[in-house]
Amino acid sequence: MISADEALARVLSDVAPTGDERVGLCAALGRVLRVPVSARAPLPAFDHSAMDGYAVAVAGFTGEGPWSLPVRGESQTGGEAPPLAPGAACRVFTGAQLPEGADAVVMQESVERDGATARFRERPRPGDHVRRAGEDLAVGAVGLAAGTRLGPGQLGLAAALDCADLVVARRPLVTIVCTGDELRAPGAPARAGSIPDANGPALAAMVALVGGLPRLAPFARDRRTDVDAALGDALESSDLVLTVGGVSVGDHDFVRPALEAAGVALDFWKVRIKPGKPLAFGRRGARRVLGLPGNPVAAQLTFALFGAPLLRAMQGDVAPVAPRRHARLSVALRHGPGRQGFLRASWDGTLVTPLANQASGAPTSMAWANCLVVVPAECEGYEAGAEVEVLALADL
Repeated sequence: MISADEALARVLSDVAPTGDERVGLCAALGRVLRVPVSARAPLPAFDHSAMDGYAVAVAGFTGEGPWSLPVRGESQTGGEAPPLAPGAACRVFTGAQLPEGADAVVMQESVERDGATARFRERPRPGDHVRRAGEDLAVGAVGLAAGTRLGPGQLGLAAALDCADLVVARRPLVTIVCTGDELRAPGAPARAGSIPDANGPALAAMVALVGGLPRLAPFARDRRTDVDAALGDALESSDLVLTVGGVSVGDHDFVRPALEAAGVALDFWKVRIKPGKPLAFGRRGARRVLGLPGNPVAAQLTFALFGAPLLRAMQGDVAPVAPRRHARLSVALRHGPGRQGFLRASWDGTLVTPLANQASGAPTSMAWANCLVVVPAECEGYEAGAEVEVLALADL
């Protein structure tokens, strides 16, 4: 067995990019930017007011206040501002051009208006409530770097930089092959010894969340010919193949020999973690294969730890690995040493509480948890109040 850190390093080594495509802004949410976005014009494009108020020249405020200035002209959004008349104020609105000759804006709440005259109680300072052209980004400055995963804020900036579309990484094609005679589709008629497939839907959702295009293959029954056929089809049409179950050493575990027969060079097949020890990883050319355990928790957890970073890396994401955070245990925690543990837990932002049921076959623990407590392999546990590392499930 190898450690989780070594396994992750091997999974992320020599990852081939999936290629690029150009998509419209509304189709780019969650995608990874491949070509940086630079400012072709200054942002903001022109000097403008940050407030509704009055544009003035500070040099005109001489002597002791208060000061009364005639109001000459008006600058509205979407139009060109008139030049500031000497010794006057110009009515201006939020986002409207700053009149030539003005160097400050006084917000309207600080001004007493009497007909065509504005009365000012305090002397403004140059730059008050003014946003200068290029204040956010100068021409040529990079607004969004390649490798950025695009959220609403990033798409808003791209739109502000006048981009109608973006070059993003092609979404990796991921085929999920669930193995086992016991499996049936959720909602299908039950038969003796059958169980609804929980892994396929969960893994497909996890793949989609990190930018992949999931495809659920038909179930591969516990026969070598079925497993060979399913893997052969998946390897021809996928960037990543996820197998679920059949990767251990039981009499009906055919995934490993089938992968080797299909030309997949296996890098490892056991990782020193709990749950999830029987985990395989291999390559065939640019294609990658992850053989996940069959228990629902182990399948989801190993995909989160290894599959999600791999898919992010395949898209050129500059931060493929989720950050580890810290929290304090609300209760004591006991751990059998030997393998690194990932305990499902509930975290309120300060205190973290491991769930009572930590069985690798209990899907409730992944549904009710919002984080994983990371326990070192040789650690025997912690007392209540101890600081521990956690992985937020929302980050995985």
